[in-house]
Amino acid sequence: MCYICFVNKITKTKREVVALVPKKTVARLILYKRFLKQLIDDGVKNTYSHDIATKFGVTATQVRRDLMCVGYHGASRSGYDVKKLYDEILRFFINTEGKDVVLVGVGNLGRALLSYFSGGKSHIRVVAAFDNDEHKVGRVICGCRCYHINELKDFVDKNKIHTVMLCAPATAAQDIAVQLIKSGVKGILNFSPVRLNLSADVYIEDFDITMNLEKVMFFAGSNTGFEEKINV
Repeated sequence: MCYICFVNKITKTKREVVALVPKKTVARLILYKRFLKQLIDDGVKNTYSHDIATKFGVTATQVRRDLMCVGYHGASRSGYDVKKLYDEILRFFINTEGKDVVLVGVGNLGRALLSYFSGGKSHIRVVAAFDNDEHKVGRVICGCRCYHINELKDFVDKNKIHTVMLCAPATAAQDIAVQLIKSGVKGILNFSPVRLNLSADVYIEDFDITMNLEKVMFFAGSNTGFEEKINV
């Protein structure tokens, strides 16, 4: 299905555009973007759909369909201009998601995330962190200022933040998430070890490190089941 046709021909809000694109397509586009950035760093000027397909274990047809979502088409002989395609995918994500996020919970994991994003490895900006530890509040941690959790709602409202990384303890995660949603947040990357119960119009991506590590350990100790791995 050509989702880009809807984007080009009909005036829609950002969230309506996002709703037209399948989640697996979004996941693949992120992988393509990362691959293209590596090609740029390596000085590669052009690439082809079959090159991208081979890299990620999909078909060239699937790659072309995915790239239709960002409105970019290659030439049959020269393929895709790597820099232009990267810019188009980057623009697609910035235009639909925004690039400013906040982090809640500056424990060990929260600090690691702040450190990662402070290095300019992504177009995403962590513009503020929040915690209730008075020894952290008011400090700049890994290049990001930490505010008291009580200031969270006002900050999110004022800065129109739509995406949050949540690293709060399990006992506090649900209450914080509800507060975030009331402030207009529409997406949460949840690192807290608890399942959040929120309305269906909020996108939640759970990332339980322990669960994922246990899964890897299980398959690493087994000679079967690798073909069951879910591909994006």
